Amino acid sequence: MSVSISHLSGYKIMWLIVMFDLPVTTPKERKLATKFRKDLLDMGFLMAQYSIYSRPANNKQKVRSIVTAIKRKLPNAGSVNILEITDKQYEKMKCFRGRVKEKTDILEQLSLF
Repeated sequence: MSVSISHLSGYKIMWLIVMFDLPVTTPKERKLATKFRKDLLDMGFLMAQYSIYSRPANNKQKVRSIVTAIKRKLPNAGSVNILEITDKQYEKMKCFRGRVKEKTDILEQLSLF
């Protein structure tokens, strides 16, 4: 007898989407904006667009720890918004490159037998 266990629910897995608008007028501001982008990459975020980054999190506790880490890396100026959505909501995103629709990256749920 095989039992399918799926502990990765599309409603428990969360996606964090970080959207930001940072000043880049001076060389110092550009350096700080670049550092913030690199910090997001180091935290496992993927660039969706130049100022929009996303990453999955297994649960709400992980979301809280990631948000806390982002808060520690915030630049002094600019706007940073963090959106939390479920994996089910994320998979409904429509992505286009020109007029061609692209498939979104969806986490594959694991089944153990």
